[in-house]
Amino acid sequence: QVQLVESGGGLVQAGGSLRLSCAASGRTFSSYVMGWFRQALGKEREFVAAISWTGGTTYYADSVKGRFTCSRDYVNNMVYLQMNSLKPEDTAVYYCAADRRLSISRTATTYDYWGQGTQVTVSS
Repeated sequence: QVQLVESGGGLVQAGGSLRLSCAASGRTFSSYVMGWFRQALGKEREFVAAISWTGGTTYYADSVKGRFTCSRDYVNNMVYLQMNSLKPEDTAVYYCAADRRLSISRTATTYDYWGQGTQVTVSS
């Protein structure tokens, strides 16, 4: 069982930066693929980024590639999403998720555990 708690969301102007954090509980954290998804008001949840259980591979949605960076800290059981050059279209609730499978997935339904989400609002 893994419990996930996100933090770090807030209101930022376009062009600004935020770093989201995801605190994970559970001794098997290091064996999970970790992902970030977001859901804007009235839209479906979409993939943002994911990092392999080794930390050696990361995937990003085309819309955030070059602006967002996903990383993980095995000592403190944390996953981060550094978001730079934020745009109004990045406004959404951001969710951290954990997947017990070894391969990285961009599909929300393959993830087993989810956090409660943190709101990110980017003003123009």
